[in-house]
Amino acid sequence: MKLNNPVPRVAAVHDLSGLGRVALMVVIPILSSMGIQVTPLPTAILSANTDYSDFRMLDLSSQMKEFLNHWKKEKVSFDAIYTGFLGSSIQVEIVKELIDFFKNDNTLVVIDPVLGDDAKAYTTIDQALINKMTELISYADVITPNITEAFLLLNKPYKHNCLLDEIKEYAVELATKGPKIVIITSVNDFDKKELTSVIAYDKLNEKFWKVSCAYIPATYPGTGDIFTSVLTGCLLQGDTLPIALDRAVHFTSIGVRTTYGRNYDYKEGIIIEKILDTLKAPVTVSSYEII
Repeated sequence: MKLNNPVPRVAAVHDLSGLGRVALMVVIPILSSMGIQVTPLPTAILSANTDYSDFRMLDLSSQMKEFLNHWKKEKVSFDAIYTGFLGSSIQVEIVKELIDFFKNDNTLVVIDPVLGDDAKAYTTIDQALINKMTELISYADVITPNITEAFLLLNKPYKHNCLLDEIKEYAVELATKGPKIVIITSVNDFDKKELTSVIAYDKLNEKFWKVSCAYIPATYPGTGDIFTSVLTGCLLQGDTLPIALDRAVHFTSIGVRTTYGRNYDYKEGIIIEKILDTLKAPVTVSSYEII
């Protein structure tokens, strides 16, 4: 007999870093704080996140397959499948198998295509992996690329200072590859340099949404993981897309503001321990726009 999950359960396919609040080190506390069980499928174990020099990494591709086979045997079920950093084409294929086996009509699939930032691909990412990630997003309900990753997935050269209508065109083009919802993060406002925005396209309802927050001149690893984790939790809690966007943007912004200005090594990431309780608060901020 198949048992129902007493709380929503998420299969979280991410790496695990000893130092630094990134990937599973933020996915687990955020979703747990939102009343959601996290079942990790680690892609790699690192001594520290990749902002640290001379970090050590253990690739877990072969173990991922064994984990997946065990889950199949145990007949577990997932309310969501949520992926982040994938280190190889082999891992992409394992994730495809995970989705094919466990996804049903009620399973939310969220793919954060971790490929690059600041107008370039990460050093661990090659064109073959970008091509595989482009295949993988066809399996997704929701994707959350930053603006750099959007260009990589579209195989377009990076363009600075895009107009809003251009971002909307890119979102629609990404949606033709399969996902129902495309969310492009880290979009700089062409007219208002003091703001940064998230732009979302809902293909089924043919609507665009925008949420902006104040730009703070600081860069911390893990902000994308934090944003997508809160977004995933909100959607599983039944929030609408614009409310989920609003909550995810403002939680991330509060985290940056809480961390900024401290005598602190930025590589450790946002100090989420100070703000996790805000995830339990009722929605009070509604700054989303229909565009």
